[in-house]
Amino acid sequence: MTDTLSPGPGTAPAGTPGPPQPQVPEGRRRLERPAAGGTRAVPRARALRQRLELAALLLATAVLYLWNLGASGWANAFYSAAAQAGSQDWTAWFFGSSDAANSITVDKPPASLWVMGLSVRIFGLSSWSVLVPQALMGIGTVWLLYLAIRRAAAPATADAGLAHRAGLLAGAVMALTPVAVLMFRFNNPDALLVLLMTAAAYAVLRSIQDARVRWLLFAGVLLGFGFLTKQLQVLLVVPGFAVAYLLAAPAAAGRRVLHLLGAGAAMAVAAGWWLAAVELIPAADRPYIGGSQNNSILELTLGYNGLGRLNGDETGSVGGSNGWGTPGLFRLFNSEFGGQIAWLLPSVLLLGAGLLWLGRRAPRTDPVRASVIIWGSWVAVTGLTFSFMAGIIHPYYMVALAPGIAGLAGLGGVLLWQRRNQPVAAAVLAVAIVAAGAMAAELLVRTAAYMPWLRWVALLGALAAAGLVLAAAAPGAPGATGATGVAGVKGRGMMASRTVARTTAALAVAAALAGPLAYSLSTASTAHSGSIVSAGPAVSGRGGAGMPPALGGAAGGGFGGATAANGNGTGTGTGIGRGQGAGGMGGLLGASTPSAALVTALQTDAGAYTWAAAVVGSNNAAGYQLATQLPVMAVGGFNGTDPAPTLAQFQQYVADGKIHYFIAGRLMQGESGANDAAQIAAWVQDNFTAQTVGGTSVYLLAG
Repeated sequence: MTDTLSPGPGTAPAGTPGPPQPQVPEGRRRLERPAAGGTRAVPRARALRQRLELAALLLATAVLYLWNLGASGWANAFYSAAAQAGSQDWTAWFFGSSDAANSITVDKPPASLWVMGLSVRIFGLSSWSVLVPQALMGIGTVWLLYLAIRRAAAPATADAGLAHRAGLLAGAVMALTPVAVLMFRFNNPDALLVLLMTAAAYAVLRSIQDARVRWLLFAGVLLGFGFLTKQLQVLLVVPGFAVAYLLAAPAAAGRRVLHLLGAGAAMAVAAGWWLAAVELIPAADRPYIGGSQNNSILELTLGYNGLGRLNGDETGSVGGSNGWGTPGLFRLFNSEFGGQIAWLLPSVLLLGAGLLWLGRRAPRTDPVRASVIIWGSWVAVTGLTFSFMAGIIHPYYMVALAPGIAGLAGLGGVLLWQRRNQPVAAAVLAVAIVAAGAMAAELLVRTAAYMPWLRWVALLGALAAAGLVLAAAAPGAPGATGATGVAGVKGRGMMASRTVARTTAALAVAAALAGPLAYSLSTASTAHSGSIVSAGPAVSGRGGAGMPPALGGAAGGGFGGATAANGNGTGTGTGIGRGQGAGGMGGLLGASTPSAALVTALQTDAGAYTWAAAVVGSNNAAGYQLATQLPVMAVGGFNGTDPAPTLAQFQQYVADGKIHYFIAGRLMQGESGANDAAQIAAWVQDNFTAQTVGGTSVYLLAG
């Protein structure tokens, strides 16, 4: 920024490397330039060092995200089974079907499954072929965030080295956000969603700085594919992108509006082609759209995955009546969500506000202001939506906040640090550091047995760093306003000042990231599987994170005893009525684990049948499908509440000899949605004889 955020001669704070560089358009700026009369040896050395530092960050991120990755097995077997299906059949790949015979899709668009399905097709089915693409998405997100923050900071700092450090800090915060470590080691769609949104933010900022509309159009395409990843959630970042472009793009107002309309059209085309294909292809020629009650992708978009998430009216969900927690302004700080994302949330809001105040007189096209609007609105809009939504919400959703928080941390932390000789900047920076330490202490105290000393290290380190920042800015201190600047400090005084500055910066960063680092290492060292997962150690009061109260309840009657309390599908009961799952799992949240005898039975003469078996619920089906690599019909979809297939359709499949076995299993009681799955289960029980194979109750339907 210019004006109050532009460094002036003789006032650069201690530790600032070199004099300000000439302001030039970022699109034409080189990362480093030799000083006048100098040689290129030093700048090239600095550029090499910066590349090595970036490589070290990305390598460390890769180790964190890839280490012992296979320990999580299939992770979310619901999506792993769909990836397996897509690797076997191109129709299943295109639609995101749960099985290769295309009975029903998952309850999301298929973009993330396209990546996993191709990986499995190329490298074969394994936990690594499913999960490595997610880790690579995380590394890519860290890299893009570095590029975006460095690009925005370069004109404001007039120093490529400081801009580089801002990018590194943002990347480190992103990499060490606990919920990011969780989701980039997992196979939910959130990993691809975050990558696409971050890439879109970079493209918007580049369009503003380079005055090239093609980057804005590219951002629209990225957001369109974000829609094909997790539907309406991607729209939460769009308002901030639009406001930033309208305010800062170097074009006339009318042209800015036209550019945004063009980007909106690009987004609509990038998402709409697939939606149109699904709507136009006859229902008989494609799989049923999972999560909908009327076999409609538009219904899924606007209902179960749309407005239903906001108002709680989600037909077919098992957690209705606000069963997903109490909405409220401080929801993200509670025991369920706080440890996932809240470590730096108050701090970055302060940093963003400080940047806006100090740059209030900057030109309209100022890239820092535009960047603060993008990352700040990202945090504000997404955070408020998550705080007040009454529908389904899980702790891992918080990963969508991570790029916004990391971007503000890198940009605000370094720019305010550079200007810490100004009282306002020093005060905001000090309060933000203390807020980070206090937040860490508050979150860590909830895990009484988990590194109890760490909360004091974070808090006391933050207080010490904040005190040093304020002391350096006090009148009479070297580098403070009204005192002798760096140019007047000689010899040992300059060296001492730089040493203190570097020590203060290191202490502040260490205090702020100590808690997230510990939680991230704990997350990476723990295997995660099932449909609902959380980062970090167990937290007092969290209980069944992100689950409705019914999911934590006692066992009830239901789809027989075929799925034991841990959801492993090894029980021996034969009842198959609709009801609650044992121990709150019951096949809804965890995949089945079939015995070797059952796998052999399903694989015997499998080529004679379209489906090796049918079972109520997608996670039940996923376990059998991954074990056999054969199509298994998920009756009723994820919750068992989709009318797919109907009883009449299922009876016709059986009459045609397309289904080999029906496997008994438990499932949760849904408060709404279709009852076809229960009808099918009852019909099977009334017309076929149960037998036990490897400890599991099955019904032979054909053969």
